[in-house]
Amino acid sequence: MSIQKNIISGQAIIKTYKEAEKTVPVLRGIDIAVGKAEFIVIAGPSGAGKSTLLHILGGLDSPTSGKVFLGQQDIYCLSDQERAKLRNQRLGFVFQFYHLLSEFSALENVMLPSLISSELYAKSANIPTKQHLRKKALDILGLLGLENRIDFLPAKLSGGEKQRVAIARALINEPDIILCDEPTGNLDSRSGEEIRSILVRLNHERNCTVIVVTHQQDLFSECGRLIHIRDGLISEELVLQEVK
Repeated sequence: MSIQKNIISGQAIIKTYKEAEKTVPVLRGIDIAVGKAEFIVIAGPSGAGKSTLLHILGGLDSPTSGKVFLGQQDIYCLSDQERAKLRNQRLGFVFQFYHLLSEFSALENVMLPSLISSELYAKSANIPTKQHLRKKALDILGLLGLENRIDFLPAKLSGGEKQRVAIARALINEPDIILCDEPTGNLDSRSGEEIRSILVRLNHERNCTVIVVTHQQDLFSECGRLIHIRDGLISEELVLQEVK
């Protein structure tokens, strides 16, 4: 595996949990490499380790052993604070249940990662103004067809609208990689298709690297690579489209 050619990669990833006096293996030694502008789908049955792998790749959960590289940086050699900065700047996350803050409007939810970024880099001379961040968030919400929903609280949004707000939030810091954990799993078929189309468009038009964990692999037939996980191991890997 060539670290230099991959935007993100994992080597020999093992994850185990303790239940009482028993050790439960979840990932048993995963090697995975993703190139720039790839669209990867990770599929498999419940309990196979899909979400655990995604969270480890995204720096949200440490592996028991193994390494994860973002470019050439081993992210688990970083401090917690350094890894938080890296997640904020280079990774965007989209989850099944949105994780929007209920007391904040759609616009405020989208702006939040950039406001956090400004705090993390408070000593930088190039901190964007709040007005600039607001305009950027408005532009992204407009791109996703939410220009008439900017002041709505999450409780007033449909499931599909909430997920589009979550995608806008993931995009606000212009990440290299978007990591999606069951992004259509809580949506009806029409809304799920809208989210799929948005992710495909972002991959094609913005050259975003997209990694999606899903049970609904048929919905993501336009992905570049389909990786099946079973019992904590990669059981099959199919190249569906070459990266252009």
